[in-house]
Amino acid sequence: MNQNPIAIAIHGGCGMLEEELRNPQHWAAVRTALSAALQAGWRVLAAGGAALDAVEAAVVVMEDSAHFNSGHGAALNAAGEHELDAAIMDGSDLRAGAVCAVRTIRNPVRAARAVLEQGDCVLLCGAAADQFAERCGMAPVPNSYFTTAQRSAALAALKARMRGGSSTLASEAERHGTVGAVALDRAGNLAAATSTGGFNNKAPGRVGDTPIIGAGTYAANGVCAVSCTGQGEIFIRHVAAHEIAARLRYAGQGLAQASEEMVFKELSGHGIGAGLVALDAAGNVAAPFNTNGMARGWIGADGVAWVATHAPLHRAGDQG
Repeated sequence: MNQNPIAIAIHGGCGMLEEELRNPQHWAAVRTALSAALQAGWRVLAAGGAALDAVEAAVVVMEDSAHFNSGHGAALNAAGEHELDAAIMDGSDLRAGAVCAVRTIRNPVRAARAVLEQGDCVLLCGAAADQFAERCGMAPVPNSYFTTAQRSAALAALKARMRGGSSTLASEAERHGTVGAVALDRAGNLAAATSTGGFNNKAPGRVGDTPIIGAGTYAANGVCAVSCTGQGEIFIRHVAAHEIAARLRYAGQGLAQASEEMVFKELSGHGIGAGLVALDAAGNVAAPFNTNGMARGWIGADGVAWVATHAPLHRAGDQG
């Protein structure tokens, strides 16, 4: 049996406030939530499970946490409603599934996985995706389930900035956030998953890079798996996730070089906040970001978990 190393990396979005603007207990709680997501994915991998199952498990934990802009805690659009996007991709055969602008699916990544499994399309949108999830046995939740006081306050702050003509001064934390996971399993399979509520005060119907395969989410065995976070429109224009894979496959770049050039050169050139997590076929991790911070974490072949919200890394303990 092939005994490849196993590894997993996650992100909770690059929309982070400056560290000093929240108390240490807040950031510790975010790191605890990251650790729980890591543990969920790692348990799948350590038991010999598939990378696809691992990324889904990790993202579900973050969708259920109010600390992240996905699922419960997702951003509100300009109409004060939630429209959620998610995608998942299997690097072993390039199967992928995604949903966008959904309103009643508690865990959009699970619906994306169901689209992947059904196999007759890659992307379902809006009410049709909500109805598909119900047919697959996912009980709907009211749109208000996703709302938190933090997101309501962020929407109000952005609307106030717009009225005052200072919306361009909004912080990354006020604007957006995303969650994602990438994993490598014992069989050498790579997978990626991403989920988001989009950015605060977005136009109803707006869809970003998260559910666009190759833009915000991509995985290909023998190459890499990528999950992105930042202003989706720019990631779509650069086909960012696939571009990183192409740099590895055709330009001979390593994971770190390809990921860092994408974030610090290609995307930063547009003046946007950007970040990503990526994992290559050897289990190497890259997690570059150009903002104040990015919620992130990983467990490599050594079984050691690391989590962070800003520059300092925190060891979250050895994993069995």
